[in-house]
Amino acid sequence: HQNSRRIEAITSTELVKQDGQTRLYNSLKVRRYADLKEIRTLIDELCRERVHVERWMPKAALSHGRTFDLRVVVLDGQARHTVVRESRSPLTNLHLGNRRGDGERLQELLGPERWRALMEVCEQAAGVYPESFQVGVDLLLTPGFRQALILELNAFGDLLPGILWEGEETYQSEINSLVTDYAGRKG
Repeated sequence: HQNSRRIEAITSTELVKQDGQTRLYNSLKVRRYADLKEIRTLIDELCRERVHVERWMPKAALSHGRTFDLRVVVLDGQARHTVVRESRSPLTNLHLGNRRGDGERLQELLGPERWRALMEVCEQAAGVYPESFQVGVDLLLTPGFRQALILELNAFGDLLPGILWEGEETYQSEINSLVTDYAGRKG
């Protein structure tokens, strides 16, 4: 992240220098690096590890000071379980200490037609991998909900306890869909 006054790196990577060695550790804490020398070292070390770089995109906000994106689990081609992931940093992953946002409020703000259109975009994105029964789609809405962007597709991403679709959590929905699909093939 760069503005006219400073450069800042925001990451879950911990940079540790010890005994003349530089080591990187994946952390559950989001860190901000502002020292240019540390940022250079961080980037140099990450690039030695087959780094994956993503362009930062501005995210919409639901709550004061918290931007969000969505994780949408698409099972058997159908968008089902959805969680709003809110954060005060650019990283919205829930395992980094971020919180779940109010999905019902978001649906109300968007309206049923726009919500369904977003779910269809997720289904289309998951359809790029037709052999994958389950895909976790990360969907970003830009400020003002002007634009929807697919951030990434995850082979996993279905651990969403308490997020229900037709009364079922993700794992139960997966099992029931597979059983129904298998029974349909046998019958």
